[in-house]
Amino acid sequence: MPQHKSAIKRMRQNIKRRKQNREKRSRTGTLIKTVLAEQDKEKAEALLQTAISNLDRMSIKGIIHPNKAARKKSQLTQHVNSL
Repeated sequence: MPQHKSAIKRMRQNIKRRKQNREKRSRTGTLIKTVLAEQDKEKAEALLQTAISNLDRMSIKGIIHPNKAARKKSQLTQHVNSL
């Protein structure tokens, strides 16, 4: 366990950030699954915009790697275009 005040605060911050990052990562996975499950092209395009926006936000904040975000956006776009 940390002994210094700053180390105790840092531990609290890390726990809080980890929880927030896990929630955001989970939400992103759910958005991706909903886009892939959708069969109607118009609905899928609307969901795609939401998913792309979320992926961009995640990569900017450093929660996921920018290349992973680009790869997922490309895969989702290809899927929607194939409908």
